[in-house]
Amino acid sequence: MATKQKILIVDDDANIAELISLYLMKECFDTKIVYDGEEAITQYREYQPNLILLDLMLPGIDGYEVCREVRKTSTIPIIMLSAKGEIFDKVLGLELGADDYMIKPFDTKELVARVKAVLRRVVPSQSTSEQVITQELGDFVSYPDLIINQSNYSVTYFGDSIEMPPKELELFYFLASHPNQVFTREQLLDHIWGYEYIGDTRTVDVHIKRLREKIKDHISWRLSTVWGIGYKFEVKKN
Repeated sequence: MATKQKILIVDDDANIAELISLYLMKECFDTKIVYDGEEAITQYREYQPNLILLDLMLPGIDGYEVCREVRKTSTIPIIMLSAKGEIFDKVLGLELGADDYMIKPFDTKELVARVKAVLRRVVPSQSTSEQVITQELGDFVSYPDLIINQSNYSVTYFGDSIEMPPKELELFYFLASHPNQVFTREQLLDHIWGYEYIGDTRTVDVHIKRLREKIKDHISWRLSTVWGIGYKFEVKKN
């Protein structure tokens, strides 16, 4: 029998947390509910969930700080939940490493759908040697000193494995698989997120910024901004 995927629900509103848990259990997920930030950090380590649903407004340590703490050691998917609707809050959450952001009140079925979509993109990490074996399989693109494999969600840069949340990797892969083609932010939102994202086009800017922090310009290629339009993966012609 397959092991159930585990979801850690962090929300100080017991009614909302229990409703989310009920819907997720109906979809055969295992869930654990915690109501504050300190317990969230403890249970993240002990429960070892596959995904965290994280409310921002928590007693004591808030959701932003919980996200920072988790991101010190893990790329586990995090979906932030908040009654706040300001763009600043969404961008800050994404900059801290969240994979998605939902504003309360939300449709519980949509939340479950997003949980499933994020988990479909996540696979167990592999050792570098295993990555070398599997790089010839599935969907991948390669350039000098760079391999992006969307089949096993791995990025190899100058021989090193680079940790990336799913959305970052998908955006990077999409741009790199269309070299020198310019995409608007709206096009990238549509291709990568696949639904009318609650945020705005700055979501793309945040993910590009995070990619550039990990992947620097290469003599043969780079992530390039096309001012007033969007972005492209620029490959220099010989």
